Amino acid sequence: MKVFCGRANPTTGSVEWLEEDEHYDYHQEIARSSYADMLHDKDRNIKYYQGIRAAVSRVKDRGQKALVLDIGTGTGLLSMMAVTAGADFCYAIEVFKPMADAAVKIVEKNGFSDKIKIINKHSTEVTMGPDGDMPCRANILITELFDTELIGEGALPSYEHAHRHLVQENCEAVPHRATVYAQLVESRRMWSWNKLFPIPVHTSCGEQVIVPPLELERCPGAPSVYDIQLNQVSSSDFTVLSDVLPMFSVDFSKQVSSSAACHSRQFEPLASGRAQVVLSWWDIEMDPEGKIKCSMAPFWAHSDPEELQWRDHWMQCVYFLPQEEPVVQGSSIYLVAHHDDYCVWYSLQRTSPEKDRRVYPPRPVCDCQAHLLWNRPRFGEINDQDRTDQYIQALRTVLKPDSVCLCVSDGSLLSLLAHHLGAEQVFTVESSAASHRLMKKCPGSQHSQADLTDWFHDGISSHGHRLVLISFLKETTRTTSLLLSPADMSIFKANHLEDKINIIEKRPELLTSADLEGKKISLLLGEPFFTTSLLPWHNLYFWYVRTAMDQHLGPGAVVMPQTASLHTVVVEFRDLWRIRSPCGDCEGFDVHIMDDMIKASGSGSVSAHCHLPFPSQRALDFRESKEAEPHPLWEYPCRCLSEPQQILTFDFRQPVPPHLIHAEGSIELRRPGRSHGAVLWMEYHLTPDSTVSTGLLKSAEDKVVLCTGTVAGTPTASRQCTSSPRRTPERRWAALRLSVTPWISTPTLETSPWISHSQTPWTMGSDPHLLRNKVA
Repeated sequence: MKVFCGRANPTTGSVEWLEEDEHYDYHQEIARSSYADMLHDKDRNIKYYQGIRAAVSRVKDRGQKALVLDIGTGTGLLSMMAVTAGADFCYAIEVFKPMADAAVKIVEKNGFSDKIKIINKHSTEVTMGPDGDMPCRANILITELFDTELIGEGALPSYEHAHRHLVQENCEAVPHRATVYAQLVESRRMWSWNKLFPIPVHTSCGEQVIVPPLELERCPGAPSVYDIQLNQVSSSDFTVLSDVLPMFSVDFSKQVSSSAACHSRQFEPLASGRAQVVLSWWDIEMDPEGKIKCSMAPFWAHSDPEELQWRDHWMQCVYFLPQEEPVVQGSSIYLVAHHDDYCVWYSLQRTSPEKDRRVYPPRPVCDCQAHLLWNRPRFGEINDQDRTDQYIQALRTVLKPDSVCLCVSDGSLLSLLAHHLGAEQVFTVESSAASHRLMKKCPGSQHSQADLTDWFHDGISSHGHRLVLISFLKETTRTTSLLLSPADMSIFKANHLEDKINIIEKRPELLTSADLEGKKISLLLGEPFFTTSLLPWHNLYFWYVRTAMDQHLGPGAVVMPQTASLHTVVVEFRDLWRIRSPCGDCEGFDVHIMDDMIKASGSGSVSAHCHLPFPSQRALDFRESKEAEPHPLWEYPCRCLSEPQQILTFDFRQPVPPHLIHAEGSIELRRPGRSHGAVLWMEYHLTPDSTVSTGLLKSAEDKVVLCTGTVAGTPTASRQCTSSPRRTPERRWAALRLSVTPWISTPTLETSPWISHSQTPWTMGSDPHLLRNKVA
């Protein structure tokens, strides 16, 4: 059965009704899951297998039957490991029905149906007894319920319930123990992902400084962890202030509590500085002796850096302290890790926390709006002074003393720059409630929980998730009514511009002459940036806004940026390809069905019950897979197989044309390698002499990319042929991984899994509602 789904097109800003399969949500969940990444994580798989063998052996040595409970079984891999290790029976729980059905098929294909029972329930709903899901309690508990933060997927409540209701006292557990580690650092680069820095603007009247509101300065920030690949952060980007500190451990073989708690560690700073950021990771020990360990530590803290396993499903954490604090070398201080049932956060204290403390500080909650409107990369982008200087220089060339400016971007500071650089009058459109409240707060407004929900949805960060929203509402409602002071909250007020910049809370295409006080716009400005944009070309919404604004533009009006261009380069990734690569066999178990399931989910033909097997070569072609995926590619090293190439240009000086924009050409692939992806990015040409790039910034012809091992059979130690990304999260690219499966995307690139010296022809097109690209 087909259903109609309404969704906003981020490029056009319009709501579109699309026909989807009734199980569409299942399809995209499966196709974009991390199962491939986990199955390719050989270190994880081997350590789990070793731990399971040891646990089964200990139970057998006691003369007992080995009865296993596997919570969150996924493909059933760990249960099959347990049976192979000698377990008498496994109860494998999987709440997601398509995955549970797939696990049944995988278990059957591998010949374990008589020893493994798949239970399609949440573990808290599993019943016990002769007529229940399990006839008796298990004596071995196996789980993989962890995320980058360890507890963010609800591991603590699940363990708590399992020990109370599903497993025997003092059962064997794999993993047996987890330990969370932390390291205090000073890092202006990372701190720029959380706070707004003062922005100097050199004008004809001297230097002006755009300052953040006091409330933003005091705000503890967003309540979600920032998970990144710390191994790609340059050591020059931070100063270590402490040794690696073990903050707390969880013994999974005993009763686990999900109650809030705090754990402190006293230490003497290694250097004096400003404590700003806590870097954190964890390891899991698969056995009681701690001989079988799987670590998420970055290379500088890893026991064996040469054997470091790349993985994307578990990374490292960046936590921001509520406020930066000065620390003095050798002067003792306490780092405190707080956690509740789902989140971890950190604080510094000068004195020892009370050992029997029962009232714990609440989870940090953003009360300034900025962390809800701007995600961490956006903070970094705004704090990029080089980028800001490009806009300042471009504005100087187009502004006139009588300029009437209209700024169209969400939560942008362009309007402040235009005012300081001499515009006669400045209007700015803030169509989202969160951006309007951040820029110009309504005096003394008190807001309801429904308002908070709107704010959060307006500006949810790219690393946020549903549980954060639930906690945000709970904590905010419990702690404060959010009586917001305009003096503290408004960026315009903090800079004494509340009466000098007119803010309009309306969708830009709905503006009337009255909104603009009857004036014609002489300068239309945009970064462009919109909170609804995930992919680079989504910000072409600015072009549609410019078209809708045509009637409000005066004679000779200037649009900045004047034009934009879409660029691409074909690359070979060092590691990122693994997240979509078929697995086939995993530690001796046949999981081809999972590969086929992902491909078939892409076709949209699979039912919610996952009638398997599927055609093994069917491509991912459901609608979402026809779009590229956004990735912060500074975290994922790659080498170029082609030169960067401009594909399409968009002239903002003219309205969106009614006809299809079309281009054809070829991409010459100059080096042999695996064509894992085609990187795409936008460049915005502010003026003929000034361009802001969202991707490649400079040539790196002589740069050598080195790593151990091979990538898909191709040596990865080779010269990087062309440009390289700035190693900061301000620059995000979209990538299509092509050697994994042939992707059809918007834009789309298709090519063969192996490319030597050759040419790949391509065609691209754009109409007023869709960007199209085809590379044969």
